[in-house]
Amino acid sequence: MTIQTAVNKSNILTIAFDLIGYKEAFERIEHWRQIGERQYVALTNPHSVMLCRRNENMAHATRNAGMILPDGIGVIVAANLLGYANHGRATGPTLMLKVCDWGRNKGYRHYFMGGAAGVAEKLAKQLTEKYPGLSVAGTYCPPFRKLSDAEDQAIVDRINAAEADIVWVGLGAPKQEKWMADHVGRIDAAAMVGVGAAFDFHSGDVKWSPPWIRRLGMEWAYRLAIEPRRMWRRNLDSPLFLGGVVMQRITNIFRRDRSHWRPSKPR
Repeated sequence: MTIQTAVNKSNILTIAFDLIGYKEAFERIEHWRQIGERQYVALTNPHSVMLCRRNENMAHATRNAGMILPDGIGVIVAANLLGYANHGRATGPTLMLKVCDWGRNKGYRHYFMGGAAGVAEKLAKQLTEKYPGLSVAGTYCPPFRKLSDAEDQAIVDRINAAEADIVWVGLGAPKQEKWMADHVGRIDAAAMVGVGAAFDFHSGDVKWSPPWIRRLGMEWAYRLAIEPRRMWRRNLDSPLFLGGVVMQRITNIFRRDRSHWRPSKPR
């Protein structure tokens, strides 16, 4: 397997994105697995970028991820506006399906942590039926409250005892990013991957948008239509994100023009 040794990052509002496709993302995870690295993956959309600008802990957690993938059509619009080559979006729900599929040949063991009570178990059942031979190391739904140090350590011990290769984390942003950043190095899996709503979609608890809507990158509109009370606030970040990207583009042009300008020598 060929692994890119020099990782090219693309700066979008100070977040260094990996604008890569699903296959390369899987290859990087496999590389971590082969060499014994312990990393985590952030699936980052415009709302998450704006959370980073408002919350230092979220910014730290996102920037320290081993991979930051573009989970949202807005990030790809920004990449195109800023002139970055890209492979389109890499969304959490689709990444989960592809890695569950591709990982079967390599014997990947998957751990599903997150979601409401019973969701992780339903998710594991649905994926096992969809991908025969999928190896589920375990599932766990943590309580929705602050945990004591002893409770947190018990979760770490539980996951590590399962000997998972990948831990899928479905706690929602910014909680999942902060949890992964706090637990990287403590969790023995090669990768923790924060996928948020993928737990609800693939368990069947929430209807995933139809394929044609996903191809258009319009999941945000679909989710807003079916979950308006939950989604309307986060969608307010989209115009703020776009405005910030436009300013970054203008700043880049200004800096480039200044670097090309040379004062004439006095006569």
